[in-house]
Amino acid sequence: MPENSIQLSDPKISGNEWKYVKECLDSNWVSSAGKYVDLFEEKIADYTGAKHAIACVNGTSALQVSLRLAGVKPGDEVIVPTLTFIAPVNAIRYNGAEPIFMDADNYYNLDIKKTILYIINETVLKDGYTYNKNSDKRISAIVPVHVWGNAVWLDKLVMLCDERNIAIVEDACESLGTFYNAGKYKGKHTGTIGKLGCLSFNGNKIITTGGGGMILTGDESLSEKAKYLTTQAKDDPIRYVHNEIGYNFRLTNIQAALGVAQLEQLPGILKRKKEIYDFYQSTIENIAGLSLSKVPDYAHNNHWLNLLQIDSKVYNEDREVLMKRLEENGIQTRPVWKLNHEQKPYKGCQYYKVEKAKKLVDNSLCLPSSSNLSNENLNKIVSVLNG
Repeated sequence: MPENSIQLSDPKISGNEWKYVKECLDSNWVSSAGKYVDLFEEKIADYTGAKHAIACVNGTSALQVSLRLAGVKPGDEVIVPTLTFIAPVNAIRYNGAEPIFMDADNYYNLDIKKTILYIINETVLKDGYTYNKNSDKRISAIVPVHVWGNAVWLDKLVMLCDERNIAIVEDACESLGTFYNAGKYKGKHTGTIGKLGCLSFNGNKIITTGGGGMILTGDESLSEKAKYLTTQAKDDPIRYVHNEIGYNFRLTNIQAALGVAQLEQLPGILKRKKEIYDFYQSTIENIAGLSLSKVPDYAHNNHWLNLLQIDSKVYNEDREVLMKRLEENGIQTRPVWKLNHEQKPYKGCQYYKVEKAKKLVDNSLCLPSSSNLSNENLNKIVSVLNG
């Protein structure tokens, strides 16, 4: 696409990023030690309300370590939505476990009703753990993914998982800035309800460190273990004694400096994201055959990415034709991810009553949602949608 095209999700670099990164370069504190790593962790913990935050190289590494900390062992099974970016599914496999794929709800999130039915009808509690009746393997965790910034409704699921000793590891990688405004967890930030939660600061996320992630937890011992594992499990850093297998997953000071500057801008970014959502909502509803995916009313949404829903019988163009026409007009869009139970590495894995997710993938298109989109950009997008 041409350089002046409208991108799907660009970062907004307009604050103290240059100043803080220059400080790292001038002081030679550029690697995984330095004041900005600790400061970024403190500020994320303060913003989200998490008791502890541990910075990692990316969201995937945060998920991998969190699943290990949650007690996932090789040979276990982990429940995960099929409609999600593949990262949490890969993280399950990194721990030697197998995914069980669940359907999506109207918000593209994990279908909680079907998941609860699955746990009640297809599993059994024995010796204090939940086992799959079909495979006789232990189901040790579940990964609700707050896709597009949409909060998963967790009230009933948390109660059941507590009863069945299934750890909840939240993938909040796309939902920084999303807080519940109703229910048992009113006022809570996504990623702070389960045993552990994970954030991502990839280049396309609501704020970025270039690449980067964060583990959130309310458990001090898990926090200490997370920091230990992500810094190569050093029991004696002077004599290089390692009593466990660790990872080189610590965020660098340069990236953390970028994150601190980005976090300062988050209130303005969220405000602009809401304006973009409102604009799409009010204009797209006037185009026959098109609608904007709604967000849950039980949470204040970060509106990270906006989803167009297409009724091709009314609109006279399917997703592929519309995506090509938008691209020809310099507008980048993306389809929803291919369902993970249909991906080659996971075709043999179990899935349960997947129906809604297939329809959402076929009829949805991700619209440009960068916080630095101009009103001119937005008018152009809607103009092209109008044909």
